[in-house]
Amino acid sequence: MRAVIPVAGVGSRLRPHTYTLPKVLLNVAGKPIIGHIMDKLVEEGVDEATIIIGYLGDMIREYIQSHYSISVDFVEREERKGLGDALYAARETLKDTEPALIILGDTIFDVDLSSFMASDSNVIGVKAVDDPCRFGVAEVTDGIITKLIEKPEKPLSNLAVVGLYYVQRPGVLMRSLGELINRDLRTGGEFQLTDGLQLMIEKGEQLIPYTVDGWYDCGKPETLLSTNRFLLEKCSLSDHLESVVVVPPVFISPDSKIVNSVIGPYATIAAGAEVENSLIRDSIVSEGARVRCALLDSSIVGNHAVVNGSYKRINIGDSSEIDFY
Repeated sequence: MRAVIPVAGVGSRLRPHTYTLPKVLLNVAGKPIIGHIMDKLVEEGVDEATIIIGYLGDMIREYIQSHYSISVDFVEREERKGLGDALYAARETLKDTEPALIILGDTIFDVDLSSFMASDSNVIGVKAVDDPCRFGVAEVTDGIITKLIEKPEKPLSNLAVVGLYYVQRPGVLMRSLGELINRDLRTGGEFQLTDGLQLMIEKGEQLIPYTVDGWYDCGKPETLLSTNRFLLEKCSLSDHLESVVVVPPVFISPDSKIVNSVIGPYATIAAGAEVENSLIRDSIVSEGARVRCALLDSSIVGNHAVVNGSYKRINIGDSSEIDFY
C-alpha cells in the first residue's frame, strides 16, 4: 500500500514559525506533525510513500530519512498551483490499478485506516461541520457521493471533505487531474483535487463517504494547540522531576531541563528546551527554546526562541483589583 502525502505548502497562517520551518515539522505533543502521520501509516502497514515537498523541502526529506525506513519517493514542487496540481506531479510514483491512500500533511486523523480502506469503492473522508463554505463539500444520495464542490457559496450539504482519500485506481484520478490542467480548469485560481474527484464521478467512478469524527487540523495556531490537547489526552509523558509540579496531561521530553516550575495541563516541552521559575499550560515550548520567569497560556514558543519574564512587586490595599497583561 502506498500513501501520498502533499506537504509543499508555505504555512502562511502559522507565521512566524514557518519562516524557518515547514509547518509539518512543527512540534505537537512531542513530535512533528508529519511524525504523527507517519507513525499512524507504519502502524497500519503502509510500506511505501510519496511525499510531495516544496517550501523548505530538504528539512522534511532529512527528517523522514532519519526517522523512517519505509520506501519513500520525494517529489519536488516549487510552483504552488493547488493540491490537484501537486498530486498530478506525483503521478509517476503511482501504479494505475494499485490503490493509494492520500492524506493531507497538515492534518492528524484519529481513524481506523483498515476500516477506511476496506471498501471496493473509492472512499472520501467527510465530517459534518457548521460552516461548510470553507471546505470542499460532498453531496450524498443513498450512501453514494453524487457531487463534490470546492468551497460552495450556497452549500446543499454540511459534509466537509476532510483530507483523507482512498483511491482504488489512481490512474483514473491522475487522468482527471491532467484534464483539469490541460483545460486550465481552476477554482479559486488553483487546480483543486475536489474538481478532479468530481470528474471521476462524471466518468462513472463510484465514491462513497466515510465519516471521520477524529479530524484535527494543524494549520493555525489555535488549531495546533487544540490538536496538542487532543494528543496529550491520548498519550501523556513525563518523569518525576525535582522542584517541578506536573499537572497532566503533558509531554515533557527527557532531554529537556525544568526547574522550579509548574507544567500543565496540556503543555508540551520539547527536547533541549529549558524552563525555569515559570508556569506553562496549554502551550508548546519547542526544541531548544528557553523560558524563564514567565506565565504562559495558549502560547507557542518556536525552536531556540528565548522568553524572559519578570516577577512583579505590588502593595495593594483591601477590596482592590489589579490585572497584569
